[in-house]
Amino acid sequence: MRIGIEAQRLFREKKHGLEIVALEIIRCLQRMDTENEYVIFVRKDVDNKCISETSNFKICEIEASSFPEWEQIKLPRAVRREKIDLLHCTANTAPLFVSVPVILTLHDIIFMEKTDFSGSNYQNFGNLYRRLLLPRILKKVKKVITVSEFEKNTIISHLKVDPNLLEVVYNAVDTSFKKMDRAELAPIQQKYQLPDKFILFFGSSAEKKNSEATVKGYLEYAKKTEHPIPLVIAGGFEVQVKEMLDSLQLAPKIRALVITVGYIAFHTQPAIYNLAHLFLYTSKRESFGMPILEAMACGTPVITSNTSSMPEIAGDAAHLADPFDIISIAAGIEKMMNDQDYYHACAERGLNRIASFNWENSARQIIGLYKDTLLT
Repeated sequence: MRIGIEAQRLFREKKHGLEIVALEIIRCLQRMDTENEYVIFVRKDVDNKCISETSNFKICEIEASSFPEWEQIKLPRAVRREKIDLLHCTANTAPLFVSVPVILTLHDIIFMEKTDFSGSNYQNFGNLYRRLLLPRILKKVKKVITVSEFEKNTIISHLKVDPNLLEVVYNAVDTSFKKMDRAELAPIQQKYQLPDKFILFFGSSAEKKNSEATVKGYLEYAKKTEHPIPLVIAGGFEVQVKEMLDSLQLAPKIRALVITVGYIAFHTQPAIYNLAHLFLYTSKRESFGMPILEAMACGTPVITSNTSSMPEIAGDAAHLADPFDIISIAAGIEKMMNDQDYYHACAERGLNRIASFNWENSARQIIGLYKDTLLT
């Protein structure tokens, strides 16, 4: 087989969940599959060393003035030029008119559920583009990969598609997410001027990340506790955090407990998880929730949400809180901080839980789907 993989944003410097998943799967396929040929279709960008060509893996860089032009015009042309047998599109949409069978990875349909378009112009355009295209694409693709049973059932219910069209392939975590020696962590702690003991939150301005309620839940814990440990917020939205804290008119002592450190590069994140005493992931809605597993792999106990896919991914290895209730979030933090037996049990169960998620197993599943698609 000559398989094309659409990974348009793979070379971007600040990778997000979709690009990280695509990169991990491609790396596994490159190690595991010497039988088939692959062409990875990407857009030119700065991080062009994250994968390299090998004898059966070719990188094809495509230039375009916009994402729709790249996906709907330039990509189909490149597929024909490269004589591709099967195209795997990895990021929720695909070309409407392409000459080969298509497998689509549909991570979530949050963009179909949300209709207020309250994000940036870029986000709003992307959501509208996907909303318009996805129903038409689903009539054409041979298979849809999604990342949890929760999301599979959501897609079936919301879009009325045949359940046989969908296949669940779980995400996993990179092997760099593991318990690290204290000596390895000291340079990172010094670089970001992190306290010796802190709670970690990877925040975002996206509504689903629930940043405001999460911070308010922490503040509720801090106000009720004699010696609260600080909250470290990673993510490029320091201005929004400052504005929110200003509006709450907090006592200086409480305000000083919330520390922002900006965007943390992917290769640095394992050290940040290791340094953290506790990790908060109280999103409103996730299709998978990879940071849950990343923290667990580093031995850091997790508080996550009791909604959407998060209980499915966390199993019994995390404390579940109601993301819409700041008292529930605060109570979870208090439980973790005050009950050491519970804290250590969650850490231990987390390390055991990650064994259920493996990129090589996921890649093996995907290779099977490629073969099945071309044989039917």
